[in-house]
Amino acid sequence: MATAKKAKKPAAKKPAKKAAPKKAAPKKAAAKKPAAKKAPAKKAAPKKAAKKPAKKAAAKKPAAKRKPNPAFMKPMTPSGVLAAVVGAIAQPRTEITKKIWDYIKKNKLQNAINKRMIDADEKLKAIFGGKGQVSMFEMTKLVNKHLK
Repeated sequence: MATAKKAKKPAAKKPAKKAAPKKAAPKKAAAKKPAAKKAPAKKAAPKKAAKKPAKKAAAKKPAAKRKPNPAFMKPMTPSGVLAAVVGAIAQPRTEITKKIWDYIKKNKLQNAINKRMIDADEKLKAIFGGKGQVSMFEMTKLVNKHLK
């Protein structure tokens, strides 16, 4: 019976020894992963060189200059409420929009968190129909109502 107990003890020790090399194996595998990442990067460089001639062919075509829409360039007279912000003289809609943005940036009325939103002061509230906050896309729609 004494020999049976001795046989069980070495069997219990062997799995403990095998567990230690298993922990070391993942560390070696982790060391191999960065080496694998470097290899694809070297292969990507020659592919970029092949794309460059295609870009040169596209660059040879002259770009056609866009013509502005005459409707945007037509001078429009602002209403009295809008004239308090942009001035009373007739101007194209593009210039009026630029002057409104200059006013917004000068008075820091653009919302700090969501840049698409404009926080209206007293002058802009009259233009925006009493709204305290308007999106920049809705702003142009509301401003166009004040142009003749």
